Amino acid sequence: MNLTMRFAYLTMRFAYLTMSMRNIFTFSYLNGKIFLWGDILDKNYLVTKSNYFIMNSSYDLSLEEQKLILTLASMVQPSDEEFKPYNFRIAEFMELLGVEDKSKYTKVPKITKELMKKVFEIQEGNRLIQTAWISGVIYEKGSGMVTLKFNPDLKPYMLQLKEKFTQYQLANVLTMKSKYSPRIYEILKCNEFKKQGYTEVEVGELRRLLKAENIYPLYADFKRFVLMQAQKELKALTDISFEYEEIKTGRKVTSIRFYIKSNKLKAIDEVSATIMQPEEVPGENIDVESGTRAVLNILKTHKVKPLDALDIYKNANGDIQYIAKVYEYSKTQNIKTLVGFMKEMVKPGVLQDNIKTSKTSDFNNFEQRSYDWNDLERKLLGWDNEVDENTGENYQQGTFNLE
Repeated sequence: MNLTMRFAYLTMRFAYLTMSMRNIFTFSYLNGKIFLWGDILDKNYLVTKSNYFIMNSSYDLSLEEQKLILTLASMVQPSDEEFKPYNFRIAEFMELLGVEDKSKYTKVPKITKELMKKVFEIQEGNRLIQTAWISGVIYEKGSGMVTLKFNPDLKPYMLQLKEKFTQYQLANVLTMKSKYSPRIYEILKCNEFKKQGYTEVEVGELRRLLKAENIYPLYADFKRFVLMQAQKELKALTDISFEYEEIKTGRKVTSIRFYIKSNKLKAIDEVSATIMQPEEVPGENIDVESGTRAVLNILKTHKVKPLDALDIYKNANGDIQYIAKVYEYSKTQNIKTLVGFMKEMVKPGVLQDNIKTSKTSDFNNFEQRSYDWNDLERKLLGWDNEVDENTGENYQQGTFNLE
């Protein structure tokens, strides 16, 4: 790589590293050309699916296939209107799974080839939808890169979700050993906040959801190799655990009552968006989950935990415009902890009182940037997907063509 190409490489890398963590870009140099690839993988990315999809789809995927699909799902921005081509390095994917043997990297093309063949079912009332997970795969020889794209049939279940969906961090499922554990985790995560404190699933329905109608026909074996194994893995690896009660009809176990608990020792901070009746904040028309996501979007250049974002949202009584205004004000202040500052300053009247009592220094004695707060709020909530030329709010995952 000559000096000109190296300078271009470093310049572009610096520029794109300033974007949101989800859209950090990597580069590869091949045959005298610089290739710009999107989508760094991260175990802390969120997998988002509609609750309906989780509870009404039936599929049989190997453990590796599930981890590939869930990794791909974690790269999707739920606010997107269309699926995009998602690109990543095969080596990075294998590292994410903890695979150190490079000879196993060749398994990925085999996994994607099998995925292309597999059709699964979604029950929608009187309609039975039969579809595939991915619509295409492209391998770039010599670059170690792969590009995948979700089947458009999955859009209603993964994109533009406003309510009744479940989010969890990818890390929860990456180290599981049983092929049934990720699916059971999703089913229980989806039902984590039932008002009665448990969720009950018929054994036949659970087998259908796991595509295990003919696996371990004896219930004792199903209990030992599926339920008990999932119970061990969820407790050891994820943010939830469960106990269960067998409901019998006569002498036969016909239903399982799951008691789901937060696994505090392994808990991973995340937004829980599975509440069936979203809590409303007085004076606002958006639910808590949407508001929390909006706060995370405002503070996306900072490492803010979703639970902290939720506290900020509630302290501000759900006023997104006011939260954005306080954040802009924070940029003019010398503060140690942004989260603590935001939690306190968004409380009604605190910002005004602070401005009145604070002394204006030469450092912050300037006219702040003006905003159309209504327009900003629409963008933060995903109600307006047009690109903001000033802030670049809609720069999402994808690839850039370099001439």
